[in-house]
Amino acid sequence: MATAAASKLLTATAGVLTSSTSTLTHRRPLTCASGSHSPRLTPKPQDLIKWVRSKGGFVHPQLKIADHSSHGLGLVSDGVIPSGSELVSLPDHLTLRLRWSDDAQDWSDRPNSPLFQLVHRVPEELWAMRLGLKLLRERATVGSFWWPYISNLPEAFTMPIFFSGEEIKSLQYAPLLHQVNKRCRFLLDFEKEVKHLLMETTPETHPFCGQDVDSSSLGWAMSAVSSRAFRLHNLNAQDSVGANVPMLLPVIDMCNHSFHSNARIIQEQNSGNKKMLVQVIADTQVEHNAPITLNYGCLSNDLFLLDYGFVIPSNPYDHIELRYDGSLLDASTMVSGVSSPSFSSPAPWQEKIISQLGLYGNDALLKVTLGGLDLVDGRLLAALRVLLASNVEHVEKHSLDALKSLSEDAPLGLSNETAALRTIVALCAITLHHFPTKVMADEVILKRSDTTSSMKLAIEFRVQKKLMVVDLMTKLSKILRQLTDRQKLG
Repeated sequence: MATAAASKLLTATAGVLTSSTSTLTHRRPLTCASGSHSPRLTPKPQDLIKWVRSKGGFVHPQLKIADHSSHGLGLVSDGVIPSGSELVSLPDHLTLRLRWSDDAQDWSDRPNSPLFQLVHRVPEELWAMRLGLKLLRERATVGSFWWPYISNLPEAFTMPIFFSGEEIKSLQYAPLLHQVNKRCRFLLDFEKEVKHLLMETTPETHPFCGQDVDSSSLGWAMSAVSSRAFRLHNLNAQDSVGANVPMLLPVIDMCNHSFHSNARIIQEQNSGNKKMLVQVIADTQVEHNAPITLNYGCLSNDLFLLDYGFVIPSNPYDHIELRYDGSLLDASTMVSGVSSPSFSSPAPWQEKIISQLGLYGNDALLKVTLGGLDLVDGRLLAALRVLLASNVEHVEKHSLDALKSLSEDAPLGLSNETAALRTIVALCAITLHHFPTKVMADEVILKRSDTTSSMKLAIEFRVQKKLMVVDLMTKLSKILRQLTDRQKLG
């Protein structure tokens, strides 16, 4: 179960050797369950902006790292900065990423090193863990070039893999619970792989300088990368192969998220040394004390919480995942009052079209969504329109794209469109019914002083899911009223 896996991950204890500018070494826990610890890895880390400048990077003189009332700790303007200004610029050697080379100065960056072997045992979909292994390597290395950057990283993260069992259960959303369980299971299984490989290494070839690495430290590293790394184009042929290479970018990763960001990240080729240059440019005039923001992507709250540890209120890209299923459609008829025997027993011509939509047959992809900018998954809408139609000739006059589009034109007639949308509204109602709690009850828990920060985050996630479904029902009901008015006039 996800709760059991996460509980084991949360209570796992591990230390990895941290590095500093001195020869002294000590152990520091990689994750913590308490908010009483320093928010960064070291209580008084080195000034990150000064370090970047000293190593050849550029940071605009009117930028600072500070707490902002609405965005938290991040890069903030200390004055008015004109649009088009260069805010941050990092040369190639200030981008922390995987680099494999036969003549690398650090033997761990050579192909077939133990670190190389571990990286290539991680599936591509968990790319953050791959770079996370490199991050752990640098954290364990005394005198690492990257220690001033690493010491500024958070000591703990708010991703669900570190939630307690009760907090995970409080998410109340099966698709996210599945992903949390999957990541927790991976970390627990990968811990065994790492320990097995490390048993066969010598002290000279140990990728983490002799220190133990467990699921807790692996989770810290994966979270650090997933929440801070950028996937950019690879311009150096001897580096890891791929068009989208994960990189940790000092100072740049202090920019917080906004769908209406005031800056953007670009890459340039430096003609002088043919090295990659990563820059952040102001897209608008940045006012005094304004946070510098980048758009992390048009993501659902599932991904924001899984990878970044926060939830976006009224996220226009959020959605609900459903499984396309005849029995679910039949249940919706009881709610909507729309009767259609085709839901459970489609005609052969209907099965053919639904197969073309990828919702029927051996290779069917049954996951559909409600919400987001399109409001309704096009494949689901087209399937409902087809299942509610009786005239095959009328249906075949329209392309699949036309059947999948939610527009003012009802391709198969007003009655068909009304029935399809009423069915979708019913699906929304069924979805809401499956949440164990109501929004009002959730809001009461959020106001309680004894509610933990992780529990609040879990509840905020489920509240936003419910509000998104309610908002979708409101929008679809408005369309239904317009269709009714058209029917009366026509």
